[in-house]
Amino acid sequence: MGTPVSPDPASGGVLAAAPGPAADPPPTGHDERSEHNGHDGRYLGRRRLYLRRFLRNRTAVAGVVIFLLLVLFSALGDLFTPYGYADADFSALTQAPGAEHWFGTNQGGNDVYAAAVHGLQRSLVIAVTVSLLTVAIAAVVGAGAAYVGGRVEKATLALIHFLLIVPSFLVLALVSHRLAGDWRVLILVLTVFGWMSTARVVWSVSTSLRERDYVRAAEYMGVRPLHIVVRHIIPNLGSLLIVNLTLGVVSTVLSETALSFLGFGVQTPDVSLGTMLADGAGTITSAPWLFAFPAGLTVLLTVSMTFVGDGLRDALDPTSTTGAAGGRR
Repeated sequence: MGTPVSPDPASGGVLAAAPGPAADPPPTGHDERSEHNGHDGRYLGRRRLYLRRFLRNRTAVAGVVIFLLLVLFSALGDLFTPYGYADADFSALTQAPGAEHWFGTNQGGNDVYAAAVHGLQRSLVIAVTVSLLTVAIAAVVGAGAAYVGGRVEKATLALIHFLLIVPSFLVLALVSHRLAGDWRVLILVLTVFGWMSTARVVWSVSTSLRERDYVRAAEYMGVRPLHIVVRHIIPNLGSLLIVNLTLGVVSTVLSETALSFLGFGVQTPDVSLGTMLADGAGTITSAPWLFAFPAGLTVLLTVSMTFVGDGLRDALDPTSTTGAAGGRR
């Protein structure tokens, strides 16, 4: 049969082809809206989109689970033992793990399980506090220098570059040892020498943000420079700062562990993972549990935060194919 026709009133009765059924659009390999729409077709907000991309990354989710378990262990682990980390059982010196002492005891009769709980707690407090402080300082200094520009920017960059070439580990060791290894002093010195690298990256990114229209509009409205930096520039660095925050925990744990292992960090009678590693290093063949348990906790902590940092980077980076494709399998 031919194509059906119908009178066209606009042409004075001339027959015109009647429209047939609408053809289906050609199939496409990828729907650009699929990353932004849920199954019900509603638009996903930016936070929900980031969360969905993060949850697709199974390695990152495993890192979160491991980190939360470590936090719970450090917070509630002492409820499951009658011993404190400083209590000594002189009837069980260097005793292997058993029913009485789950992780065994050290040369002084101290319960290794109780020491591990307290040591992990101390290392977590130091690592998270230092990471928060360094990221905050780096954000304000880097973004502020980029926005103000001029001599202030040059002086700030000169200071950052000078501190980056200073042998910070030696300074940390000397200062911590001279001040008796107080963990609060350790937080201070790790913060003082830990913000420069992040500040350099923040400054580099902020040099482009200061030219954005919303920054110029705030200037024309008479908004104070500090307010512009805090309310308009730093929030747009959120993804960069979050990733540096998580990875900063890893670097701080390693720094604190190294300093304590060498005798320049946390000092007895206090306990950290680093001091436990230092105590167990000398008896790794005769009493391996003294080294194995704190080493295992340190590895779990650093690996979990590395997984989380990688997952956040993939989720917050719009160009990441890992986050869009579902993450690591």
